[in-house]
This record gives sequence, structure tokens and C-alpha cells, in this order.
Amino acid sequence: MIEKQLSLKHYIALAILLLAALVASFQPLEFDSYLLHQAGTVLMLIALLISIKKIGISYLSFCLYLSFLFIHIIGAHYLYSHVPYNEWIVKLFNFDLNQTMGWSRNMYDRLVHFAYGLLLYPFFYRCFQVWLPTAKPFTLFLLVIQFVMASSMIYELLEWGLSIGLSPEDAENYNGQQGDMWDAHKDMFLATVGAILIGIIQLYKEKTPIRK
Repeated sequence: MIEKQLSLKHYIALAILLLAALVASFQPLEFDSYLLHQAGTVLMLIALLISIKKIGISYLSFCLYLSFLFIHIIGAHYLYSHVPYNEWIVKLFNFDLNQTMGWSRNMYDRLVHFAYGLLLYPFFYRCFQVWLPTAKPFTLFLLVIQFVMASSMIYELLEWGLSIGLSPEDAENYNGQQGDMWDAHKDMFLATVGAILIGIIQLYKEKTPIRK
């Protein structure tokens, strides 16, 4: 159901996100890089609130959008490359994910880029649905995929542009490249894969008749 007004459930979800941002603001690993990342959080949150008033979105899309911001906030606190997700998994489940998967680097940044396509697809789909009301679902699917690809590229270019003005150490802290020369390419690919996956699921649901 499309909603254009914030209700109690929206405010509760927003409060949880703001609490997470407040906690993440205490002793971040590198404060200047943290502020750069959180500037993006603020801009995305403003865009979300404006979109609710202008075009309306479902509560599920709203929560998925905030979920992306939540994992981004965690990454901002630890500078992505240092999020101790593997230590958390080992402590909780006695399972070494990195060792099992054969990962030699911190993969949290890959998760965030994958989540960008996966979690924000419904929001982007709604935007295109309003802008192009006569477009068919498959056309909207293709447009959203292209938008995710294009916006991912623009983000990587902006990240590169910001890094030019930073010291090598600060640039590495902000980018989280971890010595991988193909880091930007892999990030864009994962965002695209995430969008395609949820897009296919949504297309399937729209074509499947609801049985009463």
C-alpha cells in the first residue's frame, strides 16, 4: 500500500535509525571520513522524506531504504574496511565466515554495494512508476537496473574525485579499496546483481495471480 503520510510505525523506524546514527557517532574509527560518509546518509534521508510527501511509497520500501542506511551507518563508523563482522559471526555462531569463503579482505563494503541494488530497488521502481505511469513492469525493471548501474558509477567517480584531494592514507580509509585495483568494478557489479535479483522476484510476483 502506497502511503504519503508518516505514521507511528514510520516514526518508530526513523527513531531506531537515528539512535543507530547517534551510537555510531561515539568514537568512530576516523572522524573526518565518518563525517563524509554520514553526509550521504543525511542527503539520502532527506530524499526519502521528500519522496514520501511527493509520490508516496509503501512501508516495506520505506523499511528497506532505512535498512540500507543502517548498514551504511555501521560501515561509516568502522570505515567499511574494518567492520568486525567476521569476529561477530565467530562469537555468536562459532563460525569463521572469511575462512570458509576463502576471503583475505574485509568484505563489508561489498555487502553495502550489493544492498544498494537489493534494498533500494523498490524505492527506485516507485519513482520511475510515477514518472512513467504508462510504462510496463519489464520496462520499469530495465530502467531501474540501468539507474542502479549509472548511479553506482557516478558514486565511484565522486569517491575518486574526493580521494584526489586527500592524503593516500585518508583516501584509503575513505575508499576502503584494500589494495584491489578492481574494487570499483566489483562494487558496481554487485549493486547491479542485487537490483536484478529483487527485480526478477518483483516481476514474478506481479505476473503470478493471487489465489483467494
